[in-house]
Amino acid sequence: MEYIRYIFRRRRLAALSVLLMLNTLLCPVITGCRGEGTEITAEAEDGVLHGNTAVREDGETRWVEGFQNAETDKVSVPVTLPEEGFYDLSILQASMGGHKENPVFLDGQNIGTVSADEKAFLPAVLEHLWLDAGEHTLEIGTSWGYIRVDAFRLTPSAPLPDDLYEIPEKMAAGEATPEARRLYDWLRECYGKKIISGQYCDGGMYGLENQAVWRATGGSYPAILGLDMMEYSTSRVEKGGASDLAVPHAIEYWEKGGIVTFCWHWNAPSPYLKEPWYSGFYTQYTTFRLDKVMNGEDPEGYELLMRDIDAIAAQLTRLKEAGVPVLWRPLHEASGGWFWWGSAGAEAYLKLYHLLFDRLTNEYGLNNLIWVWNGQDAGWYPGDDETDLIGIDIYPGEHVYDPQSSAFLQQMKVTDARKMIILSENGCVPDPALAFRNGTVWGSWCTWGGDFVLKSNKFNKPSDQYTEADKLKAFYADDRVVKRADIPDLRGQ
Repeated sequence: MEYIRYIFRRRRLAALSVLLMLNTLLCPVITGCRGEGTEITAEAEDGVLHGNTAVREDGETRWVEGFQNAETDKVSVPVTLPEEGFYDLSILQASMGGHKENPVFLDGQNIGTVSADEKAFLPAVLEHLWLDAGEHTLEIGTSWGYIRVDAFRLTPSAPLPDDLYEIPEKMAAGEATPEARRLYDWLRECYGKKIISGQYCDGGMYGLENQAVWRATGGSYPAILGLDMMEYSTSRVEKGGASDLAVPHAIEYWEKGGIVTFCWHWNAPSPYLKEPWYSGFYTQYTTFRLDKVMNGEDPEGYELLMRDIDAIAAQLTRLKEAGVPVLWRPLHEASGGWFWWGSAGAEAYLKLYHLLFDRLTNEYGLNNLIWVWNGQDAGWYPGDDETDLIGIDIYPGEHVYDPQSSAFLQQMKVTDARKMIILSENGCVPDPALAFRNGTVWGSWCTWGGDFVLKSNKFNKPSDQYTEADKLKAFYADDRVVKRADIPDLRGQ
């Protein structure tokens, strides 16, 4: 599952960024221009340079550039805070050509990613970071690289909205099945008070990842089982590489009191596949052009697309008939472009999303689906009427338990409506205590499989590579974390 190790690729510049840019121009280095706290600015050129980074100037402005090597190139600046609290971090940076994204660290911990698109210096903001009083180190490293960095600014954060966790009753599917209605209402009840645990595990209830969690936690199973519709893609069936395991696993988990979520690594239709054919969900392994299909230039591709949707609808119908509601997360990580459904841009993606929603909801009557949008970028949002939950996938590195509050708030701002915000995929499990402290309480997490939880070459043994086993045990032991055994009877029996 190497393809899931990507960190999400797109981050929209929030409206707050503009305010902070004006603040940067109008306020001195240490002021009280916003709120009652202290604002602190640290110039990048005064920091510690690593690797290829170097100071450059044009006679008016001095900055740091040379971000080329992900292993070595970064700039670190020390800051001293007179008081603890929540701060917004604004990094004044410029792209050296095209869209760039690079990681930001606070005291060595990855706290998010900032993007740059313009050659002019503009702020990119990570919001609502908790900092203790005293000394800290801020750092920007290299992922895509090729940026210029001018300064770092810490500004006291605004209060969180009072209605942050007030989710509307209306569901995208309209009148849902009784099971889906009960599940959705329970999710609404939990939101902001509990974090629901989850684990991707192709082997189902007793698969290796679930067993690793059980061993690490002393007998707990995740509340949510993550599965994939990939094997039901028509081209995989045609190539003989498919199996009918995911749907039976989902039914079994639901009957044992658990919840199921499905993504779909949609293998492109057979005529469009490159080798290796089984990686046909990747843009690079298919010639499928979604823009041409959706604008009518490729009618054959359109018919094959519809056939694929019909094949998945048949599997989702099996789940409906078995009384299983599904947290349904199709067309995930679209804005990154590495999957074919996102490679042609937002317009083509949204046409496909609307088509998929309409066909599954209105033609097949699949009102057992709770729709999870996971496009990652606000410009790709299909609208409130076709979205129940908003998910984001975050892989911050190893042993990073930061609650990623800025990413939570970024997804909250995708729409003015209130939607439940979840970690639809994660590498490290975020520390629930820190999430509650920050007031940015993810509705759920769902850790990806393989190395993210399993020790390599060791049968169902928990791994310490990403989330250490003792940390996982402590997180699952938190009373505010929902395990499978904590879920009430949602089947109505």
